[in-house]
Amino acid sequence: MLFNSWIFVAFIAVVIPAYFLLSKRWQNVLLLAVSYLFYGTWDVRFLGLILLSTVVDYGVGLSLGRSERRSIRRALLVFSCLTNLGILGFFKYFDFFAASVGQLLGVVGLDVSVERLNIILPVGISFYTFQTLSYTIDVYLKRLKPTSHLLDFALFVGFFPQLVAGPIERASSLLPQIRRRRHVTGEQIASGAWLILLGYFKKLVIADNLAMLVDPVFAQTAPDDGWTALLAVYAFAIQIYCDFSGYSDIARGVAKIMGIELMVNFDRPYLSRSPSEFWRRWHISLSTWLRDYLYIPLGGSRAGKYQTYRNLTLTMLLGGLWHGASWKFVVWGGYHGLLLSAQRWLRGGEKAQAPARSRPWLAALQVLVMFHLTCLGWLIFRAENTAQVWHFLQAIGMTLMPTAGMHDLLIPFLFYAGLLGAVEWYTRNSDHPASRFGWRWGLGPVTVSCMLMAILYLSAPGGSQFIYFQF
Repeated sequence: MLFNSWIFVAFIAVVIPAYFLLSKRWQNVLLLAVSYLFYGTWDVRFLGLILLSTVVDYGVGLSLGRSERRSIRRALLVFSCLTNLGILGFFKYFDFFAASVGQLLGVVGLDVSVERLNIILPVGISFYTFQTLSYTIDVYLKRLKPTSHLLDFALFVGFFPQLVAGPIERASSLLPQIRRRRHVTGEQIASGAWLILLGYFKKLVIADNLAMLVDPVFAQTAPDDGWTALLAVYAFAIQIYCDFSGYSDIARGVAKIMGIELMVNFDRPYLSRSPSEFWRRWHISLSTWLRDYLYIPLGGSRAGKYQTYRNLTLTMLLGGLWHGASWKFVVWGGYHGLLLSAQRWLRGGEKAQAPARSRPWLAALQVLVMFHLTCLGWLIFRAENTAQVWHFLQAIGMTLMPTAGMHDLLIPFLFYAGLLGAVEWYTRNSDHPASRFGWRWGLGPVTVSCMLMAILYLSAPGGSQFIYFQF
C-alpha cells in the first residue's frame, strides 16, 4: 500500500476516526491490526518474518531482564543478532553474494555455476530489522528495561506509518508513547496535517516531476553532453531528498495526528558544510543507529587516528551495503567513509566551521563544495554501473559547454529547485504552520491552498514508488 495512492488515503480516512473512538488499550489493538493489514498488502507471506523477529526479540528481552549471568546474556544477544541479521542477509544479500562469488571464481579461471534463488526482497526489511535489533542491544546493555507486554512490543516493531521506510525508531522513545494514554491536542492535529501536506508536496510535485527528467538521462549509457549530465545529477540530488524526506514527513504527520511523535529524519542536509554535518542532517535515524551500534562499539575515535579512519570507513561501507545488495552502494558508502576520514585528517569538522559564522562567504563556499561532493556520491548511488559513472564524469569534465537543448532540463530544474527552496525556507523553524509569521499575516492559508492546488494539478502522471522502498 503506497502512501501516494488513493487506497492509502481511504485507509487513513477509516483508521483515524476509528482510532479516536476507542480507549487506549483498544487503540493499540487497532493500530497493530491495521499495521499488519498495511504490510500484508505488499505480500502477506512476509508478515511471518515480522512476527518471527517480534517473538524472538520479545522473548530475548524478557530473558535478558531475568538473567545476570554474562555468558547467558551474551548468548541471548548473539541469538537475536543471528536471527535478525540471518533473515536480512538471506532475503536481501544471498543472490548478491552468490553472483559475486560466481564472478570471482570466473576471474581465477574456475567455471563454477553458482545458483541464484531469485529471492523477493521483503519491503522495509532493513528498517524494521535495525529497529528491533536496537531494542535487544539496549536491553542487553541495560540502557532499557524489557517490556512484558507483547502487544506493545509488536506495535513498536510494526507501527505502520514508519514500518516500510522509517524513521528507524528507538524503543526508549517509541515504546513509552505506545504504553501510555495518548491525549491528542489540536496543535498536534494541525501540525500532523501540515506535515502530511508537506510530504505529499515534496513527493508528488517535486520528486516525481524531477524523476521524469532524471530517468531518461540515466537510461542512456552515456549522456548527450556535459550540461545534461550535470543537471541530471543535480536533479537527482533534489529528487531523492524530496522523495525520502517526503515519506518521513507523511509518516511523522500520520503518527502525530494519533498522538505519537516520531523522530525528525532530515534537517536541510544540503546546507551542510562538512561530511560529518551532512550525516547529522541526512537520514538521521540511520546515521545515529550506525554511530551508536557500530561505530562506537568498533572503538569510535578513542583508539587513535588510524583506527578512527578504519572505524569510519567500515561503518560507512556497511551503511552503504545496508542500502542495497549491489557493489555500487558499497562504493558509495566507502566514498562517504573517505570523506569523513579526510575531514578528520584535515582537522575539519566543527573547529574548521566555527570561523565561518563571522564570515558568511566562507560558509557559503563550504556549503557549495559539500553539495558537489554529495552530488558526486549521488552519481555513484544512481548510476547503473561504474562505466556510466565514468561516462558522466567525462561528459561533465570535457564538454561542459552551453547547448541548444540544455534549456529543456535547466528551466524545469530551476523551477522545482526553487519550489524546494521556498518550502525549506518557510518550514525552517517549525513543523507547525501557525508558528510561521506568514500564517498570522494571512499568507499561511494562501500557502496551504497553493500547495493543495499544486498537488492536484502539478503532480507527475502515474506517480512512482518511493525510492527507499527498495531498501
